[in-house]
Amino acid sequence: MARQLDILPDRAAQIGRAGEGGSTQPALKAGRHSLAGSVSQRACVFCGSRVVLYPIADALHIVHGPIGCAAYTWDIRGAQSSGSQLFRNSFSTDLQEMDIIYGGEKKLERALRDLIERHQPKAAFVYATCIVGLIGDDLEAVCKTVSAACGIPVLPVASEGFKGTKKDGYRAACESVLKLIGTGDTSKVTKRSINLLGDFNIAGETWVVRSYFERMGVEVVATITGDGRVDDIRRCHGAGLNLVQCAGSMTHLAKRMQDDYGIAFKKISFFGIEDMAAALYETAAHFEDPAIMDRAREVVRDELAAIMPKIREYRRDLAGKRAAVYVGGAFKAFSLVRALRSLDMDTVVVGTQTGDAADYEQLREMCDPGTIIVDDSNPIELAKFCLEKDVDLFIGGVKERPIAYKLGIGFCDHNHERKEALAGFVGMVNFAREVHASVMSPVWNFVPRRASRAAALKEVAS
Repeated sequence: MARQLDILPDRAAQIGRAGEGGSTQPALKAGRHSLAGSVSQRACVFCGSRVVLYPIADALHIVHGPIGCAAYTWDIRGAQSSGSQLFRNSFSTDLQEMDIIYGGEKKLERALRDLIERHQPKAAFVYATCIVGLIGDDLEAVCKTVSAACGIPVLPVASEGFKGTKKDGYRAACESVLKLIGTGDTSKVTKRSINLLGDFNIAGETWVVRSYFERMGVEVVATITGDGRVDDIRRCHGAGLNLVQCAGSMTHLAKRMQDDYGIAFKKISFFGIEDMAAALYETAAHFEDPAIMDRAREVVRDELAAIMPKIREYRRDLAGKRAAVYVGGAFKAFSLVRALRSLDMDTVVVGTQTGDAADYEQLREMCDPGTIIVDDSNPIELAKFCLEKDVDLFIGGVKERPIAYKLGIGFCDHNHERKEALAGFVGMVNFAREVHASVMSPVWNFVPRRASRAAALKEVAS
């Protein structure tokens, strides 16, 4: 079956294998627009910006465009809020044919005024969609007018879907957030403080990670954007360090804050034992305070003592099992390769939607020889690679789930829609439990290709 699934010739430059060709192997091509006919797993610019900004809980989020755009992205993250639930609502101007002909600016202004009066948000984000870019509505002018009238920041998001890739949507989101940063009072922000960038509080993960830093004696000023608050974001320029969890979505913001406010940043990850511990140690080292480093070691020691007995139990069953990974950002892919290795599992396929050439080179170096590495893949490619490598587990998002189940492969959801925390030390236990339950389910023994293999092994043994 694997041989019947063909790869489009123009996609070849975005696919490679670890350990082949040595230094002569050309770098993977990345950052390209998705190939026509490829049915890419990527989303559009609008979706990229919306999913980054959406978890700011006390802001109003309104989509200026047809209702389908708002429906497509509504509540697609499992983000949680400790207070306001305003972000759970999906508002849209629902542009119709007459709005397209005569323009939708007046409709947008009426909608903004009405919604701000009803909900009293701290700020409002207005998302441009493809049709708005085509008809030329001036979002910036409307936002400026409403902001002056209502007394809150009303921020346009230049997220017309046709402008590029999902990664361009991340950049548009960062540019909008930058308009808030620097407008608040930093007098009460301590020197030993951080911002968490690119953590979206999926299933409450921000709260888990935040508690580790608080136990170390490090203040968390703002989370951008999980469980985010407008007032915290406005004063986050007073923090001493930015930690960038999702490098694809937030590196641009971190670099701008470094240039504008002199705040250093570190790219880290909160997924997996190694990366979570490294994030705590790197933060402690940055502040050059022995007491903070001692507390970081204490946090890691206590957490590992609590989780390792269960991890070892799962590892006995999972040793030697093969996994395919396809996720949005490269840093999550790095963490998953290491996390699977801590379970004695082999990563045989790994890819991302938004990685760059340097990311794929790092994956080549850290993966075992023969591992397939792919940029901006599509269902046919993913199915082909999973069959070729005879994987036991597929880790991805909602769009990859049907691929896995149709092929008779266990699946682990590591994307926005999940409802269980996978970050932090406790998240590693949750991850191991889910992987174990998926891989070891007896249902896979009845998949035709697995059943025939089991029969052949039984015959050899007899």
